Amino acid sequence: MLPLSNEAKELNVFQKFIQNIDAHKLIEQFYFNPLEPLIFNSGFFVFIFTFFMIGYALVHRTHFPKVIYVILFSLYFYYRSSGYYYLVLIFCVFFDFFVGFVLYKAKNKIARQILLFFSLAVNLGILVHFKYTNFLIDSFNAVTHNEYKKIDIFLPVGVSFFTFQSMSYIIDIYRNKIKPVKNLLDYGFFVSFFPQLVAGPIIRAYDFIPQLYNRPTIITKSMIGRGMFLITIGLFKKSVISDYIGANFVDRIFDQPQLYSGIENLFGIYGYALQIYCDFSGYSDMAIGIALLLGFHFPKNFNSPYQAKNITEFWHRWHISLSSWLKDYLYFSLGGNRYGNFFGYFFPVLFFIGLLVWGIVGIQNQSYWQMLIAVIFIGFFSLSILLSSNKKKAVFGSFNQMTTMLLGGLWHGASMRFILWGAMHGLALAIHKTYMNIFGITEKNNKKSNIWINLLAVIITFHFVCFCWIFFRVSDMQTAWTMLGQVIYKFEPHILVQMISGYKLVFFLMLVGFILHFTPVEWEESFKTKIEKAPYLVALLFLFIVVILVAQVKSSDIQPFIYFQF
Repeated sequence: MLPLSNEAKELNVFQKFIQNIDAHKLIEQFYFNPLEPLIFNSGFFVFIFTFFMIGYALVHRTHFPKVIYVILFSLYFYYRSSGYYYLVLIFCVFFDFFVGFVLYKAKNKIARQILLFFSLAVNLGILVHFKYTNFLIDSFNAVTHNEYKKIDIFLPVGVSFFTFQSMSYIIDIYRNKIKPVKNLLDYGFFVSFFPQLVAGPIIRAYDFIPQLYNRPTIITKSMIGRGMFLITIGLFKKSVISDYIGANFVDRIFDQPQLYSGIENLFGIYGYALQIYCDFSGYSDMAIGIALLLGFHFPKNFNSPYQAKNITEFWHRWHISLSSWLKDYLYFSLGGNRYGNFFGYFFPVLFFIGLLVWGIVGIQNQSYWQMLIAVIFIGFFSLSILLSSNKKKAVFGSFNQMTTMLLGGLWHGASMRFILWGAMHGLALAIHKTYMNIFGITEKNNKKSNIWINLLAVIITFHFVCFCWIFFRVSDMQTAWTMLGQVIYKFEPHILVQMISGYKLVFFLMLVGFILHFTPVEWEESFKTKIEKAPYLVALLFLFIVVILVAQVKSSDIQPFIYFQF
């Protein structure tokens, strides 16, 4: 028998490879699986995105084929993440497009207000149904001592993001800031654009729509270089730092804090601060990078938030698209510091009453610390108003700010711990505003402070944010109190060296993460520029190295992004 040629051997290997493929499992990959949402750092996304980009290269210069092509891929992307709930997304597109069109044409003030209210009611109704139905049932049961059962409701991924995006479009038309898009497909492209669809950034129509009408869509070498850089950095943040320290340290601490010493709990809190930053900013970086590869620019969503010297600056740096959305469409709509209304007072007063009731329940159980916390919280909020030189503005500003942060906390999740997280940030913002008012501090003269004062301010702000993260992360309030108790009463600093030696890679990655976070912006921008100008091979090599690192440290299951649950 004659020996096989090299070509024949290669053909046999290929045939065996084809025969070993399980066609059924391969096809299953294309269907919705609630346990495996389609995310940017998954191999399947890389696979389908590669083929998508080949098609996009053929159609991106022609408007109509490009819009149809991207919408179809975006709808599939959402179906793969949330199943047939992509129909909710389609409904929002149809509904708000036609409401926006009629609203723009309407001249009567009352008719415009009715249309605005109708749109907001429908969008918020969708949000309330999916996110808050069971929270409302629990709250009703607690107040009335009933036992109504919870409803089994699936939470579509990203519903908080695309409803906010739709609402901003309608509000901007109502305020005469923008004109409606030219047709339904263009609006569908704007709302369903897959890079930002499931976890932001929350894109404004006046930023995005003009880019859609740039014909042809131009993708420069600089955009490709920066896009590749951002995708690589985002992948490193998410899959190397966030996933590893989360699975191997942070999650263990937060799941059972009573099993760990105070110093372990403290570093678990520091770890979570880094984990959630790397997870969410990593997603944002990848979303912005993918959008650049498609020829679209997204605004920056994170700007080294832990470098903030005060809580106001923190919110100018953290989740910028959400904080600016809340400021423009909620805080200013309530009146800002110019005037107040019923809703601006209602939510803070309701929260304060809830705090006092919580304190009274504690006293009935012979526990006084709950009432002490309630009195201190309300007392500091009252002082932030009383000590201000312009009390009228302070009343309006503080109550409207508190309402904004309470609802911002509730946006993140239907739980009292998220509301408390928002309330603590609202209180801190009110106190900082009064502090600046008393001492005549402005943003300009605040930047001229002594370097050591600035360093101390950064440390204090970071630890306050970390304290608030405890309530954001824990599964229930009891776990938060347990964690704080361990830090206060069972600190045990002598085990620091033993702890670090037991989690060498975790602490190394935490050190790398914080060093990268506190790297001066000028250095970061300089490195980005060099990658942009470098040959594509350099960017691909950079990405390849990060992929190798991901393969070395990743767990068996791909970890979903934290903000997918919001």
